[in-house]
Amino acid sequence: MASPKSTVKVLAEKRVSELVEQIHHHDYRYYVLDDPEISDFQYDQLMKELETLEKEHPDLRRSDSPSQRVGGLALDEFKKTRHGVPMLSLANTYNEQEFRDFDERVHKVLSVPESKALEYLAEYKFDGLSINLTYQDGILVSAGTRGDGEIGEDVTQNIKTIRSLPLKLKTRKPPRLIEIRGEVLLAIADFERLNQDQLKKGLKVFANPRNAAAGSLRQLDSKITANRPLIAFFYGVGTVQGIGFKTLAEMEDQFKEWGIPIGKDRRICQGVPEVLEFYAETQARRDRLTFEIDGIVVKLNSTAQIEDAGYISRSPRGMVAFKYPPKQEVTQVEDILVQVGRTGALTPVAALTPVNLGGAMVSRATLHNQDEIDRKDVRIGDWVFVQRAGDVIPEVVKVITERRTGQEKKFQLPSRCPACDSPVEKPEGEAVTRCTSRTCPAQVKERLRHFVMKDAMNIEGLGERIIEQLVEAGLIREPADLFKLHEADLLGLEGFAEKSAQNLLTSIEAAKQPELAKLIFALGIRHVGETTAKNLARAFGGFDEFLGHQMTAERLLEVGEIGPEIARAILEYFGDPQAVAQLKHLLKYLRPILPKAPAADAPLRGKTLVITGTLPTWSRTDATRVIEEHGGKVSSSISKKTDYLLAGRDAGSKLDKAQSLDIEVLSEEQLKKRLRLS
Repeated sequence: MASPKSTVKVLAEKRVSELVEQIHHHDYRYYVLDDPEISDFQYDQLMKELETLEKEHPDLRRSDSPSQRVGGLALDEFKKTRHGVPMLSLANTYNEQEFRDFDERVHKVLSVPESKALEYLAEYKFDGLSINLTYQDGILVSAGTRGDGEIGEDVTQNIKTIRSLPLKLKTRKPPRLIEIRGEVLLAIADFERLNQDQLKKGLKVFANPRNAAAGSLRQLDSKITANRPLIAFFYGVGTVQGIGFKTLAEMEDQFKEWGIPIGKDRRICQGVPEVLEFYAETQARRDRLTFEIDGIVVKLNSTAQIEDAGYISRSPRGMVAFKYPPKQEVTQVEDILVQVGRTGALTPVAALTPVNLGGAMVSRATLHNQDEIDRKDVRIGDWVFVQRAGDVIPEVVKVITERRTGQEKKFQLPSRCPACDSPVEKPEGEAVTRCTSRTCPAQVKERLRHFVMKDAMNIEGLGERIIEQLVEAGLIREPADLFKLHEADLLGLEGFAEKSAQNLLTSIEAAKQPELAKLIFALGIRHVGETTAKNLARAFGGFDEFLGHQMTAERLLEVGEIGPEIARAILEYFGDPQAVAQLKHLLKYLRPILPKAPAADAPLRGKTLVITGTLPTWSRTDATRVIEEHGGKVSSSISKKTDYLLAGRDAGSKLDKAQSLDIEVLSEEQLKKRLRLS
């Protein structure tokens, strides 16, 4: 008869197994399918129960336990790991003719007539860090970087922090041993957020998403890696025991069944024309992707043909990387200029010899701050690599020190503002240097440009050139001054006649009744964008609590999407006597329209919508206004919490994701009918 103690142990072991399987299942539903079956709270309770049992019975802690995704100890160094089969590199092609030459060579080596099209698998060439996962009897036992192709660094603990990767394959009959290969990436938006965070902390910024992913995966402390939202896609194998694949497409389908993430966009192509079609289509949507690619990979689909084609040095003959034109180019830094923003931030900008970068002529590139200039050692006269990703502002990536002549000049941000000669300061804990004067003309101009923009006060006719003239003529020093302008003031400026002056004054008059949310956004408070401004307007309905010094950080943190940093910036703004004086002055001329609470039976009450593509008659702003008037909320990204996608022409990847998540897609006309607007 079993003792009470052994019975407790048996029950604990059974429960641990149940919890491990349940949590793996819910991780797959949430991180891979983006279709959870339980709430976050319920998930946390399962994890808490597992961690408690493992603490009480340490010997029951399994290597595939979800609790092991974040290691408790930092490593002193990475151990080396040898790949069962070397990780090879691919040959590159850069244009149609080079790809046709590749196809011709493959036909010859396989002794296939050129009249017979070869079957290729074409998919994205992810711009990430190569990784090799080893599963033994379905359990993830190790993970290594590519290294020199034969020996890499053991990053097992860090790989386990990527929630989309299964610690155990979803199958009852796993292969005895398999090395699964792919890339670890960082999405572009997450890369930009990481760099902004690095800048604020005075730390180095990463040159591109690939470097950021590599740096994140190569952290000795896996807790740091766990805080970086890494993603991964897999497409190849090394050592395989206990299973075989006739085609690469079949292999990737099997990966998907096991819970291994694969690239969504791939195509089986019959011959060169279909590959070229996929190449062109992918290039057209490249800038709309949420992650970086630098081309497509084209592989013989048949695994037997790949082996028959053989290898050249360290590259398989039956595969090739078909790359796109580079988004990185070499040019020279002719000068380093300093721009002063609306918050007083001094931003060094490299004036470049113009260069064609990703289809656009670039003559300016950001250098971020003095710390970045010092870290990269950028000097006036240097030859540098510059890059841009999508619509991101071009930046200097690296100096080509080998091309220095000795005539290059080091640069240091000035100790006084170049626009107003006021002292500058670098607040503790920030990487940004700021002008200390709120009356700085450069700041005034930038604040006014922000104030009048379409999504703020929407004062038509007040372009950059006119604002500059008004500031330089001493006619406006703060937003309230706009509402004191007279026709005579404008007629004295270049380009103004009686009609144009009257048109501008009419536009200014029309702006005296702004929506409260637009007015809050127009103030230019640091970190307060349109969404935060709307949330503030709904929560407070005006400025009374702010101007009455009754506002607290705790009160602000109760408002949706406001965190400690935004709360601090808001309190700093309303703690600045000059800013408060200007706001009080401004409110003498304005009658803000307060937000209306949606009716209890509003058709979109409690619903979240995402807008994508070009709508037939509504602008993005019009659509947002209509949705909010009917009780809905507009989000910028698709997630499991999205209720509807409002899609127009050229909807792009958001439409694909909505369909994959089974989110209802509405056209403008369909939404109008639901809201009884047509």
